[in-house]
This record gives sequence, structure tokens and C-alpha cells, in this order.
Amino acid sequence: MTEATTAPAGAELRPRLWGLGDVILGFVVGLTGSQVVLAVILAATDRTVDQIDELPLSLVAVAQMGLWFGLLGVPLVATRRKGNGLVADLHLRARWSDAWRGGGIGVVLQLVALPLLYWPLLRLLDKGVSDLEGPAREMTDRADGALGVILLVLIVGICAPVVEEIFYRGFFQQALRKRGMPVAPAIGVNALVFGLSHGQLLQLPALVLFGAVAGILAHRSGRLGPAIAAHVAFNMVTVIALLVAG
Repeated sequence: MTEATTAPAGAELRPRLWGLGDVILGFVVGLTGSQVVLAVILAATDRTVDQIDELPLSLVAVAQMGLWFGLLGVPLVATRRKGNGLVADLHLRARWSDAWRGGGIGVVLQLVALPLLYWPLLRLLDKGVSDLEGPAREMTDRADGALGVILLVLIVGICAPVVEEIFYRGFFQQALRKRGMPVAPAIGVNALVFGLSHGQLLQLPALVLFGAVAGILAHRSGRLGPAIAAHVAFNMVTVIALLVAG
């Protein structure tokens, strides 16, 4: 799929004037926004920074809004003001086939690729599966009752994948390509930054691997649909497994 096919019939595409500067702005706005919202939440609930892990999922969802304000808001504004919008510039399109193709790849990554990847790593680092599941387990443990499960699915399983794929595989990866970086290095740099941005050292190899696969899916298909489907499936396998395990 070419850029021309992502625009409405008869529409003339404008030059895409957004780039890495806007990507950096998205990072800064997102990180700043998340800290500001989190500080407000802590003050309003009379909690300290040490009690962040005690926040209910409803407030975690609110805190995520600050981060998503940058990761989604900046690409939205930048592509509209300096390009042709999210759909045309970032190829924010999907087909029904993306659900099972991309979703299948996400499931295989979680159930097959990651166990093979971590089998030697965990032994080398003297870690266990519980250490690897730690961050996800902390989030899942807050899902009390039906409302908690719904919020968990919305935050981790749907909203985060959509926002992150728009920003990383849509906005960031294409900004690297616009600067003349070849496809493979652009996918690699994007995957590494994606992994590092989560701030989880033990989970870094898994996140980089997924970021690379998502980058390949987005590049080869010419749309974000397969990468989003893979990301949703990738996250939901973990969520479901941890909820079932209790």
C-alpha cells in the first residue's frame, strides 16, 4: 500500500513536515503529563510516592491519560497541522484479516518465542518466571471484581496497544524513515526505544523483540492494523493467563 492509497480519492497529499522533533516533543509531553497527573492523584488521595502501587485501577487509568496525551495528542496535532492526518500519514488503517494474522503472531510470540528466548536468560541471571511476570502481576492484582477486570482489559489490552502502535510504529518509525534511515535500522532503533521506554530491564528483550516484529508488520503491510492486532493479542495473552492463575 502506498501513501497515495491512504488518502481520500481525488485528494492531493501535502508534504509531511513533521519529524523527529515532533517525536521528541511527544515523549516530553507524555512523560511530563503522566508525572503531573500522577502528582495530582497522589495529592488528591493523600498518598505518597511510595504508595503508587496501592492506587486502584480506576486511578491508574486516569494517570495513563497524561502519558497518552503526549503519545497520541502530539501525533494527532502534528500530522493534521504539518501533514495529512493520522490515517494518511501514519497509515492508520486495518483489514479484517489483520485481526487473525497479526493477532496470531502476537499469540505465537507470547506462547512460543518468549519462552524460548527466556529459557536460557532466566537461568543465566538466576531469575524465575515470577520475576518476569512481576510488573504485569502487580497490575493484574489490582483488578478486583468485574469493573477491575474491564478496566484492566481496556488499559492494558486495548488502549495501550493502539496508542503505542500509533506513536512508535506509525509516528516514530516513519519519522526515522523520513530522515533517510534504511528500513532495518529504523525498525531496530524504534524497537529498542520502545523497549527502553517501559523502564523494565528484565522485560527489555521481550519488548525489543515484539517492537521489531511489530515494525516489520507495519512496514510490510503498509498499515498499522497488523501491528495493533499483534500488540493487543500479545498483551491479552498475559492478562488472561494472570487472571486465570489468580
